[in-house]
Amino acid sequence: MSDIEKIKKLRLSTGAGFKDCSSALQEANGDLDKASEILRVKGISKASKKMSREAKEGVVALSGNDQVTSVIEVNCETDFVAKNEDFINFVKELSHINNNCRSNLEEVKKTKMKNNQTVDENLIAIIAKIGEKITLGRSQTIQNKKKLNFNYLHTVVKDNLSKLAVIVSLDTKENNDKIRIFGKQLAMHVAASNPLTLNPENIDEKVIKKEEELISEELKASGKPEEIIKKISVGKLNKFKEENSLISQPWVMDPKKRVKDIIKDLNINDLKIADFCRIKIGE
Repeated sequence: MSDIEKIKKLRLSTGAGFKDCSSALQEANGDLDKASEILRVKGISKASKKMSREAKEGVVALSGNDQVTSVIEVNCETDFVAKNEDFINFVKELSHINNNCRSNLEEVKKTKMKNNQTVDENLIAIIAKIGEKITLGRSQTIQNKKKLNFNYLHTVVKDNLSKLAVIVSLDTKENNDKIRIFGKQLAMHVAASNPLTLNPENIDEKVIKKEEELISEELKASGKPEEIIKKISVGKLNKFKEENSLISQPWVMDPKKRVKDIIKDLNINDLKIADFCRIKIGE
């Protein structure tokens, strides 16, 4: 086999560049297996050097069905790479693995992909090949056999990959057009309104405390009496809770009503929002 043929074969099997393959073959005295190992080690070295850089672009991948649905965020440094075919193919396969692993990232990283290498090994290889930091970000699975999941993708990059993905889960025995329309609309509402939690009482205490401090600082500068400040503060805090809780937010399709009013208007026995998640690149 000629040197050129060896380089071509090595490029095909590793995805490395012409120059890197040529150097590795020289170092390995023409041994393809040894050259492949050299490239793998160099790839890890290249990848580790890139991991100190910022990666705020990328895609969110969604997979699953109406009972088990998962999302996973994969970050890169530039939007150009987010549209790269190798990156897209990697993330699409990864999204199904993530759904099978129920968003257990440690398990995901150890899972073998179609090329018989683990997700971690493929991640290192694609970083070395593309030349950018690529990381696995947030991931979540919503699963319940007695509930129905709906999803919405905003700014679709390709197929199941987008810049923003939402899953909502409804607790209901019904499965008709009325439920399906509401489920899709609710997912779109979550995408637009970005609620923190389902109910006001579920908002994290740290978030509440921080908001209280901000409101207090704002009102102190107004020069109003302490009693008036306390009343205004309570009102502002209640409004903050309502605006950031899905169930009490103004309905995007009809802002005069709240989400809980829309559920009531549907008149479906025992219909409840069970859960939701929203992941947007860069947030």
